[in-house]
Amino acid sequence: MKRQERHHLKENELIHTIEATREFMETRQREIGIGIIVVVVIAAIGAGAMLYRQRSQSRGVELLAEAMVALNARVVPAGAQATGEDIPAAASLGATGSFATEGAKLNAALPKLQAAADAYPDSSAGITARYHMAGALAALSRHDEAIKQFDEVIRRAGGSSIYGRMARLGRADTQARAGQVDAAIATWKEMASSTSGEFPVDAILMELARAYAQKGEKEEARKTFSQLIDQHPNSPYTPEARSELENLKG
Repeated sequence: MKRQERHHLKENELIHTIEATREFMETRQREIGIGIIVVVVIAAIGAGAMLYRQRSQSRGVELLAEAMVALNARVVPAGAQATGEDIPAAASLGATGSFATEGAKLNAALPKLQAAADAYPDSSAGITARYHMAGALAALSRHDEAIKQFDEVIRRAGGSSIYGRMARLGRADTQARAGQVDAAIATWKEMASSTSGEFPVDAILMELARAYAQKGEKEEARKTFSQLIDQHPNSPYTPEARSELENLKG
């Protein structure tokens, strides 16, 4: 008897739960409908954003690839004799895929790099394009423009990212070439003192010593060359540092 009573009680509880759920659905039908619509809209927005990012990344990669084709084109001076599979001189035959000078190649690549960098500036493709654009500007001795673009790479990529670190190196080298030696020294010193292991310290010390020598601060140059030799005896820069040190002593 007790077992039957318990069974009936469970059936009554189930019926009560079903009825309560039905009544709740009926009274809250409008709110539930709105909630479902909101969920669907949010899901649609998320899917659309994901699709947009995928398309943007794909298009950014395409633009970067077009720019890199121009940047990596061969330089074949006018009048050069073709040997083997070499492309004939572009200036002589108007051939595509090669340029008569390095400057012509870089000038042809710059608009493509600019387009790739500006189309999706915060994407990996856009940052890569901007870094190469800065390098091309530096190679063309357009130093102020190059420094500006290196700074933009650092800002967008982050100073600790691979492109951020390379951009800092490129900026310092460009500053030195532009005669902004004090700025270059400050940048090299900051990187040389880093303990994070983000930079090749031996290469940084070599550039720092050269910058001191360029500025005429021979004592600082001697100290820095000596630091490189003492702290990095197996560095590929050490023989050159020894030679530079001897020249300073002489």
